[in-house]
Amino acid sequence: MEASPPAVPSKDPAPSPGSLLHDFKVYKPSDWSHLRPPPPPPESYFTPSPADVKAAQATLSARTHALTDRPLELKAVRDERERAKRDRWPNTTIRVRFPDRTQLEKIFPSTSRIKAVYAFVRERLRDDVKPIKFILYQPPKIEFKNSDPNVRDKSLAELHLAPSSVLMLRFEDESLNHATTPAPLLSEVLALAEDLPAPPNYEQPAPAPSSSTEGPPPALPKPSGSGEKKIPKWLAAGLKKK
Repeated sequence: MEASPPAVPSKDPAPSPGSLLHDFKVYKPSDWSHLRPPPPPPESYFTPSPADVKAAQATLSARTHALTDRPLELKAVRDERERAKRDRWPNTTIRVRFPDRTQLEKIFPSTSRIKAVYAFVRERLRDDVKPIKFILYQPPKIEFKNSDPNVRDKSLAELHLAPSSVLMLRFEDESLNHATTPAPLLSEVLALAEDLPAPPNYEQPAPAPSSSTEGPPPALPKPSGSGEKKIPKWLAAGLKKK
C-alpha cells in the first residue's frame, strides 16, 4: 500500500486569534457623571429669527417635494443617488454598545452587509456566550435582524448607517442585558479596552497667549552696501539739468 503524499500547506492560512485583535477598538464603560450639564439657553434662543423661519420653510418644502415626487422617480435616478453615497463614504464606522456601555468599534466597507457586523461581534464573545442570539438595534424600535430580508440583503450604506453609526446590543438571555453585567467579551479583547474620549467642553475659554512666549519683533532687513541710497541714472540726469 502506497503512502499518501504529505499535505501541502495552504498559501492563505487561517488567521490566528491574536491577528484579529488589531483591526478594531474597545472602549471601557463611559462615566461622565463628573461633567456639569450645560447651562440652559436664554429665552431668546427659542424665538425664531426670520432666517430660521425661512430655513424651516425651505426644509418643509423640500421634504414635501421628496414625498410627492419620490414614488415617480426612475430607478436609474435612485441607483445613481445610492452610487454617489457609496463614492462619498466608502467606509462605515460601526460602534456596538453593550448593556454595560462597553463598546466595540470597527470600520467596515460601506458595501458590507449587516451579517458582517454580527460576525465581528460574535467572534469576540466568550465561548459560553457565542451560542446565545443577540439583536443589533437603534432606539426606539429600529432592529437590524439578519433574518429580515429587508435588512439582510442591503448594504450598510443602504441601511443609512454610513458614514458612522452606534448600534445597541440586546441578548435573548435577559440576564446578560443588565447594566451591571460586564460585557461577555473574550479576556484578550477586554485587555485592549481604553477610555472613551470625553466630549469637548465648550465652556472653557481658550487660554490667552503668554507674553513670555512671544518673541521679539522681526528685525527689518538691513540695506546693502555702505548704506547710501542709490539714485537711478535717469533721475540723476534730470536733477543736474535743473
